[in-house]
Amino acid sequence: MKKLTMTLAAAAVCAAAASAQPQLRPDNIDEVLAAMSLEEKAVLLVGGGNRTFGAGENGIIGSTDNMVPGAAGTTVSIPRLGIPATVLTDGPAGVRISPTRKNDEHTYYATGFPVGTALASTWNTELVEEVGRAMGNEVLEYGCDVLLAPGMNIHRSPLCGRNFEYYSEDPVVTGFIAAAFVNGIQSNGVGTSLKHYAANSQETNRMEVDEIVGPRAMREIYLKGFEIAVKDAKPWTVMSSYNRLNGPYTQEDRDLLTTVLRDEWGFDGIVMSDWTGPRHTDAQVHAGNDLMEPGFAAQAEEIVAKVKSGELSEADVDTSVRRMLQYLVKTPHYKGYKYSNTPDLKAHAAVTRQSATEGMVLLKNEDHTLPLKGVNEIALFGITSYDFIAGGTGSGDVNKPYVVDLMEGLDNAGLKVTDDMKNMYVAYRTFKEAEGAANHSSQGWGKAMLPELAVSRRAIDHQAEIADIAVLTLGRQAGEGHDRLIDNDFNLSAVERQLLDDVADAFHARGKRVVVIINTGAVIETASWKNKADAILLAWQPGQEGGNSVADVLTGKENPSGKLTMTWPMSAIDHPSSLNFPIGVSGSKDFFGRRHDVKNYDYTLHSEGINVGYRYFDTAGKEVSYPFGYGLSYTTFAYSKPTVKATKDGFEATVTVTNTGSVAGKDAVQLYVTAPASDIEKPARELKAFAKTRKLAPGESQTLTFRVDNYSLASYHESNHSWVADKGVYNVQFGASVADLRAAAKYTLGNTLTWETNDIFHPSREL
Repeated sequence: MKKLTMTLAAAAVCAAAASAQPQLRPDNIDEVLAAMSLEEKAVLLVGGGNRTFGAGENGIIGSTDNMVPGAAGTTVSIPRLGIPATVLTDGPAGVRISPTRKNDEHTYYATGFPVGTALASTWNTELVEEVGRAMGNEVLEYGCDVLLAPGMNIHRSPLCGRNFEYYSEDPVVTGFIAAAFVNGIQSNGVGTSLKHYAANSQETNRMEVDEIVGPRAMREIYLKGFEIAVKDAKPWTVMSSYNRLNGPYTQEDRDLLTTVLRDEWGFDGIVMSDWTGPRHTDAQVHAGNDLMEPGFAAQAEEIVAKVKSGELSEADVDTSVRRMLQYLVKTPHYKGYKYSNTPDLKAHAAVTRQSATEGMVLLKNEDHTLPLKGVNEIALFGITSYDFIAGGTGSGDVNKPYVVDLMEGLDNAGLKVTDDMKNMYVAYRTFKEAEGAANHSSQGWGKAMLPELAVSRRAIDHQAEIADIAVLTLGRQAGEGHDRLIDNDFNLSAVERQLLDDVADAFHARGKRVVVIINTGAVIETASWKNKADAILLAWQPGQEGGNSVADVLTGKENPSGKLTMTWPMSAIDHPSSLNFPIGVSGSKDFFGRRHDVKNYDYTLHSEGINVGYRYFDTAGKEVSYPFGYGLSYTTFAYSKPTVKATKDGFEATVTVTNTGSVAGKDAVQLYVTAPASDIEKPARELKAFAKTRKLAPGESQTLTFRVDNYSLASYHESNHSWVADKGVYNVQFGASVADLRAAAKYTLGNTLTWETNDIFHPSREL
């Protein structure tokens, strides 16, 4: 087949001699579609990385330099029809573009916002929407059209390498936090892309692994968050994931991309592929995957060839092209927006500083160790205290203008760090950076974590003599392409454990306290060592203002109000998914790329079904280190006056929250529901809604309202492939966490309600 460049050139010549061509408008999409050649339709469905349009030598990130350098990808332009190219940019924690440009003295840094786990832990949809508005402004002002975010995959295992980008083990938290994020970003007139749809539960062999998931778990756990976000926020795009799902690639799964996403949920945007090479392009188009990214000429050629051979219906092509045209007319590039390249980074830094504090989780605070009082000098331990981790690696990384480390944050707050610790760690960091140890992560994107420094007991004893308190930071880094390990990652390393033991022994022997800061994007083991610390603050990866944000909480300038959106288990293997997760599994491809059918590499069984996170731990009565929804405050709250009132399609619940302490603060209240007995097994309770108070002064109260419809009460019955809300009494519980339920009321459903779905998601292996 002739190259499409030649075909398009010929088309352009013909067009010049022809009468005026229609120019794309929102009201003439069908006319433009009718005027397009088959070749033009094909290239519109293939990203701008393809060589047909000369956007780059390879269909990879970096081929966007002629538009926005460092952006992830583009769509193609067809000038004769007024069809512009548009720009797609990573990612979930901020706009990922190149900070420098050839022959340009200016810099184009973007704000590094808190990672997904930090944002979700605020339990504050209004705040998340505010963060989205700030981030969306940078998308707009840097000349981009779509932010490839939010990441919405479920924390099936604490070892997934990209959990920092994702929100929770619970789909309700995931869905409503994502919806708020999308609404904030899209308020700027730019788009978002929900990802990775669906069941992208591991990074090991993520391009090929077949995730085997049963219908109930698929519907209740892995799709429910996407369903909520699609219905509540109407995202412009959805990104299909790399992995296979019960056999086919998700990008080629019509049941997933059309039957569920569009026919059942009403999604009316475009689906784009995650960034991969050519697969079966005709199958992708037929499935409803409208845009192939980053784009290869071979994909456009395949579309043309398969239509001409009859293997692909041109009607399927037209359906995707129409969606692409509907997308294009919404974009800033179509509207000719004159972007500034100068978003207000100073204002956005203030947003990230404040939002990060609200997501921090106070895990322990014995005898009011925090906020710090009467502290003049701090012994600051841990290399990440001096090399703070603002965010994860990979596409979730951001080229930030700076990162405030904890040493700097404490100094900005007027707290002195002992000189000898400062000098020792700064010298160590400088030495390691000179070696190149911190230049890149193992994935090549983002900053790696420096190895922890062993400190002699003699030096620690000296610090215990001269300092008022010890602060020790434990840091973790993770990202794309690799899952986490249990040893020296989920669990503390031997050096970290010895450091913590020695610091605790030395300071406690002198009647002084120890504070541990956890600087991580995801869960680590805490059960074996938390008794060593007087206070533990989970700072997450809080963005570029991280050190200032932590200092704001340590000093009491901000009262922590974050709560966990995932269970912190006693050990990683306590999760049922650990039996079917690639812990230590190596590759299995031979020279010819043949699959060897290795469990947890070539395929992964979701045999635990819906027993993910607290649904398992709470129902089984399994001991955890910290339960789902847990988080302390510098004040206390009481719940009273619980009510439940039936509405036409569900119920409205209220509870009054009173600040019973002596410090102003916010509280996140979780509404759990225990369903009546049924012919299928159900969890002890499930989260159905949540709300957060405003900042309440001591003695002040606020009544929170929760609305839950009957559909949200339903469980998925595989026997008749239907959602079913059983008649009977539903126990409605208001909790400070799943293990701390403080008020209750009841809702009675008089008749069983059923919502039928399509019979799909058949596991390709026995679960």
